[in-house]
Amino acid sequence: MKGGCLCGAVRYTTKSEPRFSGFCHCRDCQRATGTGHCCYMIFDRSEVAYTGKIRAYSMIGGSGEETIRYFCETCGSQIFGSGPDSDPRWSIYAGTLDDPSEFAPQNRVNTYVRPWWDHAPLDIPEFEKMS
Repeated sequence: MKGGCLCGAVRYTTKSEPRFSGFCHCRDCQRATGTGHCCYMIFDRSEVAYTGKIRAYSMIGGSGEETIRYFCETCGSQIFGSGPDSDPRWSIYAGTLDDPSEFAPQNRVNTYVRPWWDHAPLDIPEFEKMS
């Protein structure tokens, strides 16, 4: 998979398919994306290579754990996400894919705060909270 930010200053390539993918409806993702959910794909950090300059924003997420969002320092597009630096996982936000049809959501998480207007007719498992 390949993708990048809005202005093209950050580009990435993955070395494998995502381990997990889906929609997260938590309030943090709603605020970060400006809509009812984020579309995420989870990889091992070693499976993702990128070029360009990114900036990080760290906060304590709804889980009580540190969450870091990485974005292009030029255009502000959110591209990656992770837990603390020791977290071996790396999320890529599906809207940044060159070919968005490569995104294949497997589930919906944190549906307990999903807005009533954000219900896509997909037959995938839903979980009130992320386990």
